[in-house]
Amino acid sequence: MSKKETINPKEFRNLNNDAKKMNNSDKLKKKSDKDLPWWVELLFVQIGLPDKLLVKILKAKRNSKELINNEKNSIITILILITSFIYFYPVIRYAKNKLDCETIAKNYIIENRNIIKINNKKLRMLSTNFCNGGNEINRIEN
Repeated sequence: MSKKETINPKEFRNLNNDAKKMNNSDKLKKKSDKDLPWWVELLFVQIGLPDKLLVKILKAKRNSKELINNEKNSIITILILITSFIYFYPVIRYAKNKLDCETIAKNYIIENRNIIKINNKKLRMLSTNFCNGGNEINRIEN
């Protein structure tokens, strides 16, 4: 019968540590071999912009990331308000234009048709009809 090989636990730990050290050195080499981002390569290496500008850009990038991480709730609230305003703005603009058209049509009817005895409800109905493309104004007798 063959004798089983036994490994001392301390030797096993040393083997694992050696393997980890080798992996770490490989990772460090990979990190140091990373290429520059394309925009850094283009602007600062190829074109030759000053390095002070790169430092300022990287600082601003870091500060903006910190701001976003710290103020997520307020940024989300502001974005929701802006999108809701953008969503409802066409409806508000349409209603405003319609009211302006009715006001202008009322003034036009009063001035050009010399209507004195007509009440406000009929005048509003005629102006709405006029703004929607109707021709009820032409049927009114002077």
